[in-house]
Amino acid sequence: MFAVIKTGGKQYRVAANDVIKVEKVAGEAGDVVEFVEVLLVGEGENATLGAPLVAGAVVTAEVVEQGRAKKVIAFKKRRRQNSKRTRGHRQELTTIRISEILTGGAKPSAKAKAAPKKAAPKAEAAE
Repeated sequence: MFAVIKTGGKQYRVAANDVIKVEKVAGEAGDVVEFVEVLLVGEGENATLGAPLVAGAVVTAEVVEQGRAKKVIAFKKRRRQNSKRTRGHRQELTTIRISEILTGGAKPSAKAKAAPKKAAPKAEAAE
């Protein structure tokens, strides 16, 4: 089974255990994220196409790492004007591993829920 999800203004065709790089998603390595913007779910003739989203469909994924893409150089030069400008940009990316594709309002499995929780910062004693 596969699904088409929308995140970061782009659409991705994903299946279980796929590892993909998407636009930055909040979370640290090991965290579980859910994508609720599912546009299509299924396989072959059994595919369910959303209008615009498939109701009750959720794709869960585990964050593998946070990173950045290669630097892109934007160079502008105006000939005979003694004018040039160089700009660099590195896009923030998140590598994720697709855990499950759920339909019909099903809940994520216990394995997906067992993500490490962020510890609350300790309050300093004010004296």
